[in-house]
Amino acid sequence: MADLELWASSLLLCFITMVVLFLIKSKSTSSSSSSSSLSSSLSPRRYPVIGSLPAITANQKRTIQWTSDIVRSSPSYTFVLHRPLGFSQVFTADAANVQHILKTHFFNYQKGSFSQSVLFDFLGDGIFNANGETWKFQRQVASHEFNTKSLRKFVETVVDTELSDRLIPILSAAAANGDVLDLQDILQRFAFDNICKISFGYDPAYLLPSLPEAKFAKAFESAVKISSERFQAIHPVVWKIKRFLHVGSEKQLRVAVEEVRRFAMEVTREKKEEQREKSSIESPDLLSRFLSSGHSDETFVADIVISFILAGRDTTSAALIWFFWLVAKHPEVETEILREINDKSEATIYEEVKDMAYTQAALSESMRLYPPVPVDGKTAMTDDVLPDGTVVKKGMSVTYHPYAMGRSEKLWGKDWAEFRPERWLQKAGPAGKWSYVPRDPYEYTVFQAGPRVCLGKEMAYLQMKRVAAGVLRRFRVVPALEEGAEPVFITYLTSKMEGGFPVKFVERATGGL
Repeated sequence: MADLELWASSLLLCFITMVVLFLIKSKSTSSSSSSSSLSSSLSPRRYPVIGSLPAITANQKRTIQWTSDIVRSSPSYTFVLHRPLGFSQVFTADAANVQHILKTHFFNYQKGSFSQSVLFDFLGDGIFNANGETWKFQRQVASHEFNTKSLRKFVETVVDTELSDRLIPILSAAAANGDVLDLQDILQRFAFDNICKISFGYDPAYLLPSLPEAKFAKAFESAVKISSERFQAIHPVVWKIKRFLHVGSEKQLRVAVEEVRRFAMEVTREKKEEQREKSSIESPDLLSRFLSSGHSDETFVADIVISFILAGRDTTSAALIWFFWLVAKHPEVETEILREINDKSEATIYEEVKDMAYTQAALSESMRLYPPVPVDGKTAMTDDVLPDGTVVKKGMSVTYHPYAMGRSEKLWGKDWAEFRPERWLQKAGPAGKWSYVPRDPYEYTVFQAGPRVCLGKEMAYLQMKRVAAGVLRRFRVVPALEEGAEPVFITYLTSKMEGGFPVKFVERATGGL
């Protein structure tokens, strides 16, 4: 039965290989004397039937970096990637195009059938995989959870409790013993506990000193990884055949999704029971709001639970690991953050993190270079033309590229490669204090923009600033990579450090600086 795993891809690969060999042989008999510009030299060669499959395959493990290089070398910051069997995909890092896609012609760029089918087994009809009324309903209900009162409660109770009772003691023990911890794993555990508490009123207690194994967490990670790999398949028929035959990665995905959904269903049923027992008391969490809205179908509510876990667990933890890495490499930035932390030490927790302009600038700068969601795609519902003249046909995939946009000289200047929080700041008031200045959301697309702009943007910043302040006030974070090694940026549905982020923690003297 295991041999059947190869059958789905082998049939297609045999045909494609023969075509590629024929085309390469044909090309070798002719030469071109014309010189190529930087743009054309980076653009992959296109063949009949198979499109740019050889280049796509050669760059499969660095797709984000490869497409970023191509799009940034294009005069229009846009190019069309031709996949096998006539499937074309537009990539753009042009701000005017992004505004056109995410706002001006929002109605024409939706989650298409391709993307929805790839993610449906995992996300179902959750907010990140839905369009139309289903999406509007979820967004409307969720929006009530992001008012000032809820944000204050989130920071002062959920985040601070998890920080002081769980995260800091673990880091303190590691510092005392000289242990190396995987900060990526630690922060995912921290974020998972946080999102479950605030959204579902449920504490999974995943961040404990023993760092317990959790079937759900492992299954969730597997489901994210395999679902994202479907996007890289030579053709959707490959993973669909494997799913039909229940073999290989598709078998693993089914097992993982069953575990994830079992967890989501249990959380939903427990919340229903709690509502029955406390029918006269309004529960404040997100899951209670959805159940009270009249949508009690457990499958649909489970879709919602899974989507919000994905949003709360993977994005903030991804942002924070790159933040700590960059701060460790730039001691002058760390000094400024510590100065800000000490200046605000007398403020309440909420007021402290709300007004941490320099720390927010450093977080924004790290996400510019290492966005938690490095690319995001839509599908054109009708024929269209982008502002730069790119023709888009109905059914084409159109992908805007936050990773490439963060590296755009046009948007950020010749020093775009520098980690410089000051580019987000200006001096304000007679005391000359820093004031945070946000960028145009269509130039800085880390939180998306337009009608689908991230509802949890402010919540994410508050959480990240509280973690940054809590950790850096007490410890120096020292990367424990091999000498000369750099972490590798990889992405599934969100970005990660390949192999984790090993670090040591060194206790600071009283006063921080």
